[in-house]
Amino acid sequence: MNTKNTVSWTFNDGGRKAAGFVGRTGDCVCRAVAIATEQPYQVVYDRLAHGNATQRVTKHSRKRTAGKRTASDGISVRRKWFRDYMHSLGWEWVASMHIGSGCTTHLIAREMPSGRLIVAVSKHYTTMIDGVIHDTHDPSRDGTRCVYGYWRKRKA
Repeated sequence: MNTKNTVSWTFNDGGRKAAGFVGRTGDCVCRAVAIATEQPYQVVYDRLAHGNATQRVTKHSRKRTAGKRTASDGISVRRKWFRDYMHSLGWEWVASMHIGSGCTTHLIAREMPSGRLIVAVSKHYTTMIDGVIHDTHDPSRDGTRCVYGYWRKRKA
């Protein structure tokens, strides 16, 4: 491991087990939102599942989850309903990667702002709180994982 990019990580399932869910699943968006917003996992799950069930099904929709009331098999975070949900919670999106820019921000404390963040990396959402990753595993790839952007609480 590269000591220059040492990453702090702590196990946190966002309350998934306490809500009665078992096994492994693709619920990283739900877990990240529950951890960062400090809402109960079941509350976040129900809202995301409702959004998933009521979103318009297109030819690009995932067949496994399209129109189904679930938040366990992934959430399309690019959908308007998801952005509206995050904005309703008082969060704003900050892009850290743009077309042609290459990777400018990595999933390490010194390259991320402090506070509670919901971070988008390739095929995964995770939470970083004051430089510490909160997730069911360490998604940092030893500090080399590129950050596409993150949600942060809007300033008052």
